[in-house]
Amino acid sequence: MERNKNLINCKTCGGEIAKNAKSCPSCGAKNKKPFYKKWWVWAIVIFIGIGATGPGTEMTSDPEYSGDNTSQIETSAPPASETQETQVSDVPTEYKSALKKAEIYDDTMHMSKVGLYDQLVSEYGEKFSKEAAQYAIDNIDADWKYNALKKAESYQETMAMSPSAIYDQLISDYGEKFTNQEAQYAIDNLK
Repeated sequence: MERNKNLINCKTCGGEIAKNAKSCPSCGAKNKKPFYKKWWVWAIVIFIGIGATGPGTEMTSDPEYSGDNTSQIETSAPPASETQETQVSDVPTEYKSALKKAEIYDDTMHMSKVGLYDQLVSEYGEKFSKEAAQYAIDNIDADWKYNALKKAESYQETMAMSPSAIYDQLISDYGEKFTNQEAQYAIDNLK
């Protein structure tokens, strides 16, 4: 039996509903798009991207460039070993790009580890390979508890949500996808 392409399963009860239905007729659960499919998320990303490359920002392809005009100070630290340099140069370009994109999302959108991975591999997002996305997740210097707190503060300030509702949104598979511990840290540290 062929399934109608306009039907999906309800994420709450599993019953069939129309893709464009606002809620499930069986259980009443809302049928929401993931946040990264909403227009306002992309508007923010574009706005931040334009701001990051706007006037006064110099772009350079030199990875050693630090962005300031001060002279380089020599340190007594030994040079990197040849093995480390070989390992860095052996990393595929796609992996490096995925890591760079992950760092941008981490700095601007304060995403969870799972949310960030999903965004990197999503056909509606960045479309990186699973291996490249996993490399980015394994190598990003992110503080997931801090990200959960920033996201919680955003919900509190812009949507006036209760701590309980914020916690639910932070851990939801259809929301932010933070761990229970990360979400609890955020709730415990809200002002």
